[in-house]
Amino acid sequence: MSSPTGPTPGLPVRSPRPRQSGRHRRPEPVAAPEGAPTLVLAVPGAPSAAIRSLAEEVVSIARSELPGIEAEIGYLDGDDAEYPGLAAVLTRVDALRAERYEIAVAAGREVAAPEGPAAVVVPLLAGPDSALTRRIRQAVMDAGNTAELTDVLGPHPLLAEALHVRLSEAGLARADRARLFTVATAADGIILATVGGEEAVQAAGITGMLLAARLAVPVMAAALDQEGSIASIAEQLRGAGSEQLALAPYLIGPELAEGLLDAAAKEAGCAAAEALGAYPAIGRLVLSQYMSALGIAPQPGAPAR
Repeated sequence: MSSPTGPTPGLPVRSPRPRQSGRHRRPEPVAAPEGAPTLVLAVPGAPSAAIRSLAEEVVSIARSELPGIEAEIGYLDGDDAEYPGLAAVLTRVDALRAERYEIAVAAGREVAAPEGPAAVVVPLLAGPDSALTRRIRQAVMDAGNTAELTDVLGPHPLLAEALHVRLSEAGLARADRARLFTVATAADGIILATVGGEEAVQAAGITGMLLAARLAVPVMAAALDQEGSIASIAEQLRGAGSEQLALAPYLIGPELAEGLLDAAAKEAGCAAAEALGAYPAIGRLVLSQYMSALGIAPQPGAPAR
């Protein structure tokens, strides 16, 4: 309880704790530098309310990890106010930076003229897809080359973790190898499904090795967009002794064409897990790419590239 002039006499007053000293002190939280470029999430696929919700969740995770960051979402196939196109978002971000500078100068503030990229574009892609990456790069060029484009999110150990979680959620893998229980429907062979051709399959294979180490079962990558690829890998796994297969999408979701995963699962004759979606690691990897582009050191425990 307090009076208009301060705390009631006799009651303890809370004072800020002094910063802990010594080697075990907590690190100071990292915040976005003043005037840092805007993080622009480049979202592939046909825009929809579900995809927008996923993208907003990913951006929300990034914001929570780096206070003060400005972030926008640009849709590769967007063309209106509800789903703004990537090039339009980049143009707006650049114009806003110039406007802020002009306002500051008019107000008599001593500010440096904007330099460097106005935005850092992070593709919402787990693995390489040359066709989509080419379109994202073209959007950056169309906006006047005022943005820096990062690499895709994988391969990365955090993606292996996300795949493991999605498989366990579908009842296709144990949640924890250390626990002494079994899942009756657990797969003894995993098809890691991706899109983007052979380059994407090779990149997925790296994360697949990490997933295989977590699950202690064979994992092989296949391309959803290459005819016969899924069936061929399913045959190889069964030929090597796997009897119960599972399909794990090495995909976030927006880049996955409707019906493609169901058709692949039917082709392989097995159950499928959900796409990675807005798993927390996705937002952290998006932020990691942004911070790497700016040369900002990640906090302890944050994913490093």
